[in-house]
Amino acid sequence: MKATGIVRRIDDLGRVVIPKEIRRTMRIREGDPLEIYTDREGEVIFKKYSPIGELAAFAGQYADTLHKTCGLAVAICDRDSVIACAGISKREYSEKSLSEAVEHMMESRSFYANNGDSEPKNIIRDGGSHTVSCAMPIISEGDIVGCVVSAKPLEGDGTDRLAFDIEAKLIQTAAGFLGRQLES
Repeated sequence: MKATGIVRRIDDLGRVVIPKEIRRTMRIREGDPLEIYTDREGEVIFKKYSPIGELAAFAGQYADTLHKTCGLAVAICDRDSVIACAGISKREYSEKSLSEAVEHMMESRSFYANNGDSEPKNIIRDGGSHTVSCAMPIISEGDIVGCVVSAKPLEGDGTDRLAFDIEAKLIQTAAGFLGRQLES
């Protein structure tokens, strides 16, 4: 565990303020859920909670199915990183921070499509070998919990891509389905 040197007092209602520097570094936003853990040494640990992370195995199977049946390269993300992918390198994308472009796509709460008429947008901060083709936020109980992204290679790979309107509907369906799974 890394010491920060910052000390805060608990107020009369049991609240403690997480310093702005830590919130910014850890990308904790207002309203983000945090899990609270304790250990045997008496430490209290706050960890960002990812509702879509609870479905990581299921999301991985869904991404694999989309890739195997339709040939789609897919990334399923929580609010901060890629949690499952298929058709793109797991080593390159899994657990990597999302690009600002994908964060904005989620915040818009609407479907995004790049059908070749706009600048390519990276999926992850580090760039990567694929860009966003379509993206749809995953919304559960009114909250944005993640995003489903279909990816296209930076360089043409010579393979035929699924018809764009079908690709768009599959991504929207995946996001809607995952959002409903979290509600049940």
